[in-house]
Amino acid sequence: MARHLLRSCTIALAALTALSAQAASPLDRLKSAAGEQLGAGSSSGAAGMLGGLGLPSIGGGTASNAAGVLQYCIERKYLAGGAAGIKDKLLGKIGLGGGKETQDKGYQSGLSGILSGSDGKSFDMGKIQDQLKDKACEYVLDNAKSLI
Repeated sequence: MARHLLRSCTIALAALTALSAQAASPLDRLKSAAGEQLGAGSSSGAAGMLGGLGLPSIGGGTASNAAGVLQYCIERKYLAGGAAGIKDKLLGKIGLGGGKETQDKGYQSGLSGILSGSDGKSFDMGKIQDQLKDKACEYVLDNAKSLI
């Protein structure tokens, strides 16, 4: 009888341990995912945050808009001055350098913080927190570099 009781207690303890491990596992995964999302400048954290924002894809057809968004980001100190050179090269490549960009609707829209994508989607930079604006501006800068 004592042997049966010991065996039953051992099985019960093993079952409780397994349940405890299963319950902790989703919580641990959630904590890990949250840590990655809020990671201090980690690229996977940034990518995760941006992925949830639904930023539009940037292509050649929206290059003037991307240049306008870069200027928006530069003026608000989300990007360093080196981004101005990228913006100017991009404008030159699409024939909007030398002040011609002020006549372009896509550029003007970008100056107000509206990012228009080649997929027809748009995104308002003014509706997100500063930490995410930093990352969104970096996203636009990286895409602008690829268009040059």
